[in-house]
Amino acid sequence: MQAAEAAGEEYGKVEGRTQREIVWRRFKRHRLALISAFVLILLYISAIGAPVFAPYGYEEQDFTRINQPPSAENIMGTDRLGRDTFSRVLYGGRVSLMVGLGVGVFSTALGAGLGIISGYYGRAVDVGIMGLTDFVLVLPFLPVMLVLGSIFRFTPLTITLVLIVLIWTQIARLVRGEVLSLRDREFVQAARAIGVSDFKIMVRHILPNVVGVITVQATLTVALAILLESALSFLGLGIQPPTPSWGNMLTDARTTMTQQWWLTIFPGMMIVITTLCINFLGDGLRDALDPKAVE
Repeated sequence: MQAAEAAGEEYGKVEGRTQREIVWRRFKRHRLALISAFVLILLYISAIGAPVFAPYGYEEQDFTRINQPPSAENIMGTDRLGRDTFSRVLYGGRVSLMVGLGVGVFSTALGAGLGIISGYYGRAVDVGIMGLTDFVLVLPFLPVMLVLGSIFRFTPLTITLVLIVLIWTQIARLVRGEVLSLRDREFVQAARAIGVSDFKIMVRHILPNVVGVITVQATLTVALAILLESALSFLGLGIQPPTPSWGNMLTDARTTMTQQWWLTIFPGMMIVITTLCINFLGDGLRDALDPKAVE
């Protein structure tokens, strides 16, 4: 009997796979998502290490090299003040990528938490949270940013906080819909029947079943935040010079884009590459975390 149990345990170790291993196996099949994850890691390392990797400071000017095209000394050329575009792209990535990551993490946490509470408790709690969600959804984004921009100067921190407040609503509604379909399932009723607290039910039973939706939406939120920050900076409402971001670099170059093409191509290319990689990563995570997927 003991020998049979030992053999069964050994078989389980060899043949059995944990949920994490299954997710990783599915994710590896999505080559674009795997490549995108690698590219994003490189982008974030480059942005964080900008003081190390950048050959010049982002404010460093050389008036003997104004509006120079890409060359061996300046691989992405220089701007109208003789500043190195490659260095500014790296430093600009610190702003754009960190704003995107901060907004993605905290708006997802806020939206998911409120969505779980709203869907689980229902009734007055649901009405109150969804009423707040609908109120934020109908706020006109651009006029709100104009008003806030006239009140205080946007910094990477303040623009991150504002975007968190304005874009958590989508994930809250998605998570609420998932929780509404889970709260009356047998495993939740069983946990409730044996006296498990509401908090533990939400954390241990509800949350693991909606983590796929949350993870995918988080990646999309990062991409959205990067695009919004870049758009706001391009319109002059976001990060203000001399601090570079990909958006305000495009603003600086818009009047000379036909003559100095490199000033728009490189920051624009970084925005496109980043958002595409994040979307491919989201597709891969959606497939990997899909409970209905065939292994």
